[in-house]
Amino acid sequence: MDTSDTFFHDATVKDGSSPVTGRHGLGGLGANYRYPRPAISLDELLTEIQAVADLPLERGKTFPAEAYTSAELLDWEVEHVLGANWICLAHISQVPKPGDFINLDVLGEPLIVVHGKDGQIRVLSRVCPHRAMDIMPPGFGYDGYGPADPREGSPGCGHTRLFLCPYHHWSFELDGSLKGCPEMQKAEGFCRDETGLKSFRSEVWNGFVFLNLSGDATPVAEQYAELGKDIAGWDPANLTVVIAKEWDCPFNWKVLVENFMEGYHHLGAHCKTLQVFMPAKNTWTEAERAHSMRVNLPYKDSVTADPEVDFATISTLPPDQLHQMAVYLGQPSFLLFNGPDRLFWYRIDPISPDRSRLLTTCLLSESALADPEFEKKLAMAETQMIAFHLEDMEVCTAVQRGFYAKGYQRGRLSHLEMPIWLFQRYLAARARGTYPTLDRPAAPSQK
Repeated sequence: MDTSDTFFHDATVKDGSSPVTGRHGLGGLGANYRYPRPAISLDELLTEIQAVADLPLERGKTFPAEAYTSAELLDWEVEHVLGANWICLAHISQVPKPGDFINLDVLGEPLIVVHGKDGQIRVLSRVCPHRAMDIMPPGFGYDGYGPADPREGSPGCGHTRLFLCPYHHWSFELDGSLKGCPEMQKAEGFCRDETGLKSFRSEVWNGFVFLNLSGDATPVAEQYAELGKDIAGWDPANLTVVIAKEWDCPFNWKVLVENFMEGYHHLGAHCKTLQVFMPAKNTWTEAERAHSMRVNLPYKDSVTADPEVDFATISTLPPDQLHQMAVYLGQPSFLLFNGPDRLFWYRIDPISPDRSRLLTTCLLSESALADPEFEKKLAMAETQMIAFHLEDMEVCTAVQRGFYAKGYQRGRLSHLEMPIWLFQRYLAARARGTYPTLDRPAAPSQK
């Protein structure tokens, strides 16, 4: 089956000076009639998730289909899993100068990530405090920028000196404070100093911009301390986003996370791409952690760096990372994987139980950007990145359709799917109001 027309449209890439976002449309793989299922309550579903997570890996099995189709469960996840923890929104290389911004919607919140005049990066609401207008609305005849200059080829990105609401022309400084509000002089008791765009709790860690909607999460550096050690050799704060692709995904956010983390599907979905140099049977998962997960994907012994394709190995990498890739999950949704010369970051945002918005990116070092063959190698990196991701998109889309089928059966897990089992244990721990390893013994490493 040729999936190129189904999944892929308008791929673009730019040099390291600024990222470019391509937009990809996903059509359905045939009709998606949804057979009715017996109703299951949220409490029943959480009880079953706990029961599945309590199984040892050797007896592990998949969740019920409703875990990927229930609107009630997604609402619970938004409050207790995603919104209660850190969500990665951007990388600082995407907003390098004061006035640079990115518009995005996360869990239904219209947001701006903006580099302020004071050098601080903030996450602000796009909802005007006057009449609830989105100050940078997509569509509706507005360009969505007001006085801002959009970044060519990058929807939602631009540069501005202030924000201007198109409804009544209220204006706001880059820190969200109210700058101008025409014809408000007769509003008794109105105080402009108390009015502005809502600011959300955010932190910058290793060059990534994080959002916490609940406002009470543990600081990122503390929560991701182990993950920070894993990726320290790449020095992510000094990398640059050079490829960025947006995908409209007709599947649950957890389908993408589970697919991303396990190497077992190299045997099938990636049999002509990743399996060729990273065999599924060699992948292994490290010991369970409270807030992150690491899976190692060793190369075949015969694999060596190709100077015609690969960039120079990052000089600060530890020896154990020179002949493998690794995938990481900063629970619940911060997805990374890396090779000796590059780092990939994925941002997944649920829209509904069976639809998500995905950003896939590639980040490179300064030495890679200075490579005389940079443009040629970048084009090859883009082609490779799209090729294996299209394979993932096809299987994830088909998996979501399977959840609605009368023929759906709950399967058993392979030992190579330990990451799925750990993810189950994380969700179950959140249902208990805690995190893995804090109230139960940690699962040991597979090595």
